[in-house]
Amino acid sequence: MVARRRKCAARDPEDRIPSPLGYAAIPIKFSEKQQASHYLYVRAHGVRQGTKSTWPQKRTLFVLNVPPYCTEESLSRLLSTCGLVQSVELQEKPDLAESPKESRSKFFHPKPVPGFQVAYVVFQKPSGVSAALALKGPLLVSTESHPVKSGIHKWISDYADSVPDPEALRVEVDTFMEAYDQKIAEEGVPDEEGWVKVTRRGRRPVLPRTEAASLRVLERERRKRSRKELLNFYAWQHRESKMEHLAQLRKKFEEDKQRIELLRAQRKFRPY
Repeated sequence: MVARRRKCAARDPEDRIPSPLGYAAIPIKFSEKQQASHYLYVRAHGVRQGTKSTWPQKRTLFVLNVPPYCTEESLSRLLSTCGLVQSVELQEKPDLAESPKESRSKFFHPKPVPGFQVAYVVFQKPSGVSAALALKGPLLVSTESHPVKSGIHKWISDYADSVPDPEALRVEVDTFMEAYDQKIAEEGVPDEEGWVKVTRRGRRPVLPRTEAASLRVLERERRKRSRKELLNFYAWQHRESKMEHLAQLRKKFEEDKQRIELLRAQRKFRPY
């Protein structure tokens, strides 16, 4: 028992790499000074049969637990030993959409504060995915030949990147307005009075209404409005209705009082 414990204690901690089911773990370090390793969990990207995907099948590597200091360039460099990398894209969460995403403007859709992300790495050949799944580490993110900015240097760089280029911004706005004008022109041409005919695009075709059907609909709407009318909506209307009610009660009280007096007078005994 003692020998077994000593054998377990002497085992290299890199041999016991925790990984979720179906994923391979790749240890990385920010630099040589870092002692502890951070793990990237990778697997071949795949979708259900018959489902369309934005990423090419058999050539895309799905990466989990990407740290904030690991950029697209550094991730591409780390995996370049497995094969020629075609593209790398970082996202906040996995892409579940079946259709390609629309490109978002970097000026009007700024990037949020980065945290741990996921990545889609597309290789030129399927052999790159197989090589990445068998990759051993630890891999260094920041080296002397390819340093990665951190601390105040990274903050200064992020601030400089956040300041938009006026010329690039003008070009993007002009491109957007040209696409918008073309879309408006395709929707319809206005008539002489400036009206554009708008048609309903639904799953079921809409049958044209006859005059009698239109009158029935209008009558039904009028009845609904009459039932929904609020009585005594304003405060002065409520006060006037209360005053009229009190006046009617007083009038009725006086009439009842006179009627009682008349009945009493008729029952009075008069001998002469």
